[in-house]
Amino acid sequence: MSRKIPASGINLFQLIYILRNEYEEKTGKKALNLSLGNPDGIPPESIRKLQAKYAADPGYSYHTYAEDNNLHCFAEGMVELHGGITLSDHDHLAIVPIAGIKTAGAIMPLACGMHLPNRDQRDSFSIVSNLPAYDVIGTWNDSYLGAAERIVWPLASEDDMRLNMSRLKSALSDKKLERVDLIYVIRPGNPAAVGASESEWRELCQFCQDNDIRLVNDGAYAGLCEPGSHVSLAQVACQFTGLDWIEMYSVSKSYSDPGARLGAIVGSKDFVADFILIKGNTDSGPAPSIMAAYGEFFEDRENAKSELDAQRAIYRKRLDYIIGKIKETGLRPACETSAGFFTLWRVPKKAFGVILAEDPRTKDYPSHEAFNRLVIEETGVVGVHFRGPGADGKGEALIRYAVCDDVLAPAFQKQFEAGFSRMNPEY
Repeated sequence: MSRKIPASGINLFQLIYILRNEYEEKTGKKALNLSLGNPDGIPPESIRKLQAKYAADPGYSYHTYAEDNNLHCFAEGMVELHGGITLSDHDHLAIVPIAGIKTAGAIMPLACGMHLPNRDQRDSFSIVSNLPAYDVIGTWNDSYLGAAERIVWPLASEDDMRLNMSRLKSALSDKKLERVDLIYVIRPGNPAAVGASESEWRELCQFCQDNDIRLVNDGAYAGLCEPGSHVSLAQVACQFTGLDWIEMYSVSKSYSDPGARLGAIVGSKDFVADFILIKGNTDSGPAPSIMAAYGEFFEDRENAKSELDAQRAIYRKRLDYIIGKIKETGLRPACETSAGFFTLWRVPKKAFGVILAEDPRTKDYPSHEAFNRLVIEETGVVGVHFRGPGADGKGEALIRYAVCDDVLAPAFQKQFEAGFSRMNPEY
């Protein structure tokens, strides 16, 4: 017997867990886990009570396959709260509940016809997506499906990690492409927790409409945006009646409920219909009792928004502390944090008196991983290392620190401040 998938295919986050465990086994101390990108809380009590109510309800529709059913108008509520639009105002749009964004995102290329023979009489299927990113779409298409040409749309710290259309056009020009089949972005981003402006979306929507390109946005963090920091794709794309687009939302981050495996998409009718066709052979929809609970919860829009505001306020307090303390060390931010719970920093060449490229502990690793390993060893603070293309295409070493832990606890702050105060980074 032998494995069919090489160990080199290990997920980045699996590696982080290994590094964390190694530190704890070696030192006997608990690591300060700022790598975790999952909510550390639980859903509000009002949601939990509704989930219990529908789990106990003997109604058949709450326990059979949900498929594409939209119980208690869940999807309308989800889209209105996260996308800022009302479906009934837009006859050319459609919605559907989904069982989480990760799976939905992975099958988007299939919903664009990647698998079809002689599609449009073109030889290859092509996808644009951003780096650095939590790169599910890239992994699926580069490693799993292997049927698409992937073009990287670089995010750079000199742009504050925002969508820069000139970089997209340059990337397409370098590949001698005038158009692609799919552009897939994550706004607000991960690891770059910045949103998008109306003007950024408008330029991108016009480009996609003019060139018959489908556009998808993973809006997992849309519910946690600081006021005025982000405009949803839905608010702009709904004005482009000739555009094929989809935006995805999830309760995982918004209401600290990743176990619900529940979200919704909104987009142009044809694209959503294509997605539903592929989804029908991929999953049977979300858990219907949980969908029904959220549908009822969303009936009181003001309360639902209030719960979102409360969740965002928790992360904002944590972020203010972590960002302030990290800036005191001299680490340079790669972008500002305007949504969610991620902070992103540029990796220095030297820290804790160690030149990363020369020290025996770090010289055999790329600089972003070397820095993360060194910080873990010196302080017990665990981050997630990324390498972005950078503005010049030569690469940019980055480290992400999240606040999905009680960073305001005195014990945490004592260890964190003692460790980071010794960093003395040099660029």
